[in-house]
Amino acid sequence: MRIVDIIEKKKNKEELTDAEIQYWIDGVTDDSIPDYQTSALLMAIVLNGMTSHETAKLAEAMMKSGDVMDLSDIEGVKSDKHSTGGVGDKTSIALGAIVSACGLKLAKMSGRGLGHTGGTLDKLESIEGFNVFLTEKEFKKQVRDIGLAIIGQTGELVPADKKLYALRDVTATVDSIPLIASSIMSKKLASGSDTILLDVKYGEGAFMHTIEDAKKLASAMISIGKKLGRDTRAMITDMNQPLGNTIGNALEVREAVETVKGEGPKDFTELVMVAGEIMLIQAGKANNKVDARKLLEEAISSGRAFDQLKKMVEYQGGNVAQIEDTSLLPQAKYKTEMKSKEAGYLDHIHSMNLGILSMKLGGGRERKEDKINYAVGLEMKVKKGDKVEKGDLLCTVYHDKELTDEWIESFYDTFTYTDKKVEPIPIVEEILE
Repeated sequence: MRIVDIIEKKKNKEELTDAEIQYWIDGVTDDSIPDYQTSALLMAIVLNGMTSHETAKLAEAMMKSGDVMDLSDIEGVKSDKHSTGGVGDKTSIALGAIVSACGLKLAKMSGRGLGHTGGTLDKLESIEGFNVFLTEKEFKKQVRDIGLAIIGQTGELVPADKKLYALRDVTATVDSIPLIASSIMSKKLASGSDTILLDVKYGEGAFMHTIEDAKKLASAMISIGKKLGRDTRAMITDMNQPLGNTIGNALEVREAVETVKGEGPKDFTELVMVAGEIMLIQAGKANNKVDARKLLEEAISSGRAFDQLKKMVEYQGGNVAQIEDTSLLPQAKYKTEMKSKEAGYLDHIHSMNLGILSMKLGGGRERKEDKINYAVGLEMKVKKGDKVEKGDLLCTVYHDKELTDEWIESFYDTFTYTDKKVEPIPIVEEILE
C-alpha cells in the first residue's frame, strides 16, 4: 500500500477503504508518512469530503492511535459532555455538579482556552490549588467515590489527532466537517464514557457560524458515536451573544457557583437544565424531560449540587473556601463601568469581540505559552433585545492595567442598536439524536 495512491484516490473523489485509512493514521502516528503527503491528503478531504463510514473509521483509527481510557470497572453509566466552545461557556462546571447530584457519573477530560474562547481547565485553575492533572488511577477513584471529575488529558490519548491538528492549522485544512467531527469524537471515544452529549454552538462567537453548519457537524458526530456503539446526542445552541453574564476565569467560576445554587442567569441556567435532562435520560436516570427536570431542580434546591461542586474542588486539592465565599476568588485591581452612549434596543452583541477584549485584558491566550490572569474579565449587564437608555450600564470591566483608548473604542463597537423591538433567540435551538 502506498500513501500516494491513497491521495490519488481521494483526489478522484473515491471512498477510502478501512485498511487505507488505518494505514494513513498509522503512518501519521509513527512519522513514517511525511507531513507534505498528509497535507495533500487533508486538502483532498477538505475539497472532496468523506462518507459517514469513512469519517467513523477515521475517528476510530485516531482513537486507537494512543491510550484508550477503560472505565468499565466503575459501576453505572459513565457520561461525558463536550462543547464546541464559545464565549462565557462555563457549562461543564455547573452541569457536572448538578447531574452528579442526581446520581450520574461524569468522567470528563477538558481542554484549555486559546484565542477568544475560554477553556474549562483555565477556569477551574482560578481556584487556588485546584489540580487538573490527576493520574488515571486518581481520576477513576474520584469518579467512583463522588461521581464527578474534570481533568486535563491523561496519558497519550489520540496522538494522531495532535499531529493532524497541528498540520491542519498551518495548511488551511481546518474547515472540514469530517475532519472536525473525527477530531472531536476520537478524543471523546478515547475518554471511555458510555454516553456523550455534544453542545454544538452556532453564531458569531462559535466555530460554526450558521445553524445549518452546526447541524451538519452535530449529525456527523452523532453518526460516528452510533457507528462505534456510544449513545451520542447533540444540542444546537446560540452563541450570537455571550453565554450567561460573565467572561473571564474567576468571574465564570463565580457564575457557575451561583447557578449550582439556583441563582444563575436565565439563559445559562436553561442551557444547563436542558443538557442535564438529556444526560439523565441517556443514562436511564429519568424516563422523560419532565421527570429529569424535577430531579435537577431538587438537586439544586436541596443543596446537593453545591455539595458536589465542593467535593470535586476538595478532591482535586482546591480551596473550598473560595467556593463557599466567591469573593475570595482572584480579584482584579480595578473595576470600570461601561455605560451606553446611545439609546434603543440592542440588536446585536458581538460575542467574539467581547471574548477577544477579555483576552486582551489578560484573561485568555493569544499564544499557547501565554500566562492567564484569572481575575480579569467582563460582567455583562445587558442581553440582545434589551431596551437601553443613554447612560445605562452595559458592562463592568475587571482589569489590572489601564484600559487603552483602542480597547474602549473596540468595546463600544461590540453593540449595535435599533429603534425596533428585537425578539430574543432561544438558547437551545434544537436537540438531535
